[in-house]
Amino acid sequence: MAHAVPFREELPPGYEWFEDEVEFDPRLHLQLEPPAEVITLADLGYSAEDVADLPTPVATSAPFRILSEEGAGVMLDVARRLRTEARSCERIQNMTRGGVFQSRWLRDLCLDESLTELMSEIYGTAVAPHPMPSHLGHLNYEPDEIDVAVDKWHHDTLPLDFVMAVSDLAATSGGEFEYFHGTKQEATDLAASGRVPPRDRVVSAACPPGVAVALHGNMVVHRGAPLHEPAERITMVNGYVALDTSVPDQSRTADLIEIDDPAFLYTDWARHAAWRAAGRLQTLVEQLPYGVDGTEAAGHLRLAIADVESAIADIEAGAPSRIHHYEHGDPRAS
Repeated sequence: MAHAVPFREELPPGYEWFEDEVEFDPRLHLQLEPPAEVITLADLGYSAEDVADLPTPVATSAPFRILSEEGAGVMLDVARRLRTEARSCERIQNMTRGGVFQSRWLRDLCLDESLTELMSEIYGTAVAPHPMPSHLGHLNYEPDEIDVAVDKWHHDTLPLDFVMAVSDLAATSGGEFEYFHGTKQEATDLAASGRVPPRDRVVSAACPPGVAVALHGNMVVHRGAPLHEPAERITMVNGYVALDTSVPDQSRTADLIEIDDPAFLYTDWARHAAWRAAGRLQTLVEQLPYGVDGTEAAGHLRLAIADVESAIADIEAGAPSRIHHYEHGDPRAS
């Protein structure tokens, strides 16, 4: 399966490959097993109109295995090694992004074609690893304080992803992956009154290493729950995009200005926007019929480059005043 934008071999300034890594071998390190079921956006309460122009109606999935026992062991070693690069933001106390510019093993896992094919099957539409490598192999670590959420209630800055346990979430007290059985609007309404998703509408998954949950990240409100006692708690998130560029981007990339290294952020952001525009422009080249008037032609062109214009506006505006999440009150909200 083709990638949306090929991963470039050139590394950003300041990054080097680890020299003593195990080579990624999908025959040894993968154990791909499809999920037993998927949950749709309609199941969460979204209307047909809400879902009509999205790349997939899928919201999330039952847990499914990605890594073999040997692969899970390598993944844990890589994550521990990348922990030295951890940074924080308003939403997450400890995370590493850009690890695919240091670990070839992590890069090759995130770009693996058989894994991408499985994700396409789960979503019911052709997908590719996200064109912005900072969305590949994102790592979340336990916070420095007990009872603080690993990652606050939020919806993602990208459209599609999976959340995979790297450490053994099934063996910790707390720290589960959780999602709200409801819509973003419901979560917004709750937040406006100082509340978070009620426990009777929260679904939890405490996965063993190498087991993941697929996610329509931009549509499903979710979090990493707080730990109740000290423990290592690591998850990996890998991002995807639909290959159909006619669907909305669903990205909130401006949030990344506060998070990602400028050494790669703006280059990859521009490449992503250019890829989407190129796809839409190519569709015009191939399909725009004769007979359209000037207003229609201009409208088609404007829509084709909308992602480029949006990226320019966001880049020039700079970082938003705060990173989006649903817990702007007590950071210990649960």
